[in-house]
Amino acid sequence: MYKDTEELENELADSQNVADFLTDNKENFREFTLAEYLNKLLAEKNLSKTDIIQKSQLDTTYVYRVFSGITKKPARAKVIAIALALELSPKETNYLLYYAGVEKLYVRNEWDSIIFFALANHLSVPETNELLQESNELPLLGDI
Repeated sequence: MYKDTEELENELADSQNVADFLTDNKENFREFTLAEYLNKLLAEKNLSKTDIIQKSQLDTTYVYRVFSGITKKPARAKVIAIALALELSPKETNYLLYYAGVEKLYVRNEWDSIIFFALANHLSVPETNELLQESNELPLLGDI
């Protein structure tokens, strides 16, 4: 039976034996590479890599390298730009950040709070940069 992350966390906290927990929940563990997860999201959102390139404002070659798995650990801000282009929720973005091997969003950080807001409100990269600039924070991808 599929369980979401919160259910698994609660079950693990209540578990008396980690080995039993792991055995009982084997079908709930998913290991994706970043490229596999991105391509899964691309299919789920019915978007193309061209859409992501345009919406993220990232270099074409860079996007293709990330989606093909050549770039295995992209910069956090670039992953966030991809998340904005995919119109991911903050929760989905944290999963993406996990697979990218970078820190998840932390709302006690002002920059991250603005990103969280942008994701929750489906803002574009330029709109997100505008919010960041208004708060005297560094832009998402530099001077766009």
